Amino acid sequence: MENKKALIIIPTYDELENLPKLLPEVLSKDEIIDVLIVDDSSPDGTADWVEYEMKNNPRIKLIIREKKMGLGTAYIAGFKYALENNYDYIFEMDADFSHNPEDLIKLYKACHVEEYDVAIGSRYITGVNVVNWPMNRVLMSYIASIYVRIITGMKIHDTTAGFVCYKRIVLESLDLNKIKFIGYAFQIEMKFKAYLKKFNIVEIPVIFTDRTKGQSKLSSGIISEAIFGVISMKIKSIFKK
Repeated sequence: MENKKALIIIPTYDELENLPKLLPEVLSKDEIIDVLIVDDSSPDGTADWVEYEMKNNPRIKLIIREKKMGLGTAYIAGFKYALENNYDYIFEMDADFSHNPEDLIKLYKACHVEEYDVAIGSRYITGVNVVNWPMNRVLMSYIASIYVRIITGMKIHDTTAGFVCYKRIVLESLDLNKIKFIGYAFQIEMKFKAYLKKFNIVEIPVIFTDRTKGQSKLSSGIISEAIFGVISMKIKSIFKK
């Protein structure tokens, strides 16, 4: 990596089991990388641990929110922080090792060297690259991505992917205050808005490994938001033309 500042945004809620191992791995990839933890007042002391680590490492940043407010709003808070602090490349990443820190370099190179605007760590661009998920969840995720592609017209295979690198220009072009969704539909909405603005988007194959520690945040409400939200999002985009 060259001298272009990169910020890895990691939303957390009860991730004390994972962060002490994850952060050193992420920060070891390159000295230009900073990490921003957006913690929703985890009862397990996640934020307390991060605050302690910050004393010895200025590359670790922290936003503490008063309560559990959803994935989308956590990333929006992180995006705004990244823009205010002049980061050139902004990443979304899970705290639970489902996203391999080694793949950060692949996403960075896609944007920095190959000059794509958005690089998606894709589970489905070369088949189904998912480890440790029950078959019903694999099918649900895979079918959801096909459904989103049909409704939106996007050529993206993994529309709900949460491992993404954005160039600064992409986030600057979006009205972040108008991003509507807070669950996994947030991931679809961000990609769709970048697609409508004709940014160059690429999918990089990665292997997604389900968490081994901590609790999954997936719920039926999040799933229904994604299903019905996609239709309303597409309809609104038609009427805006």
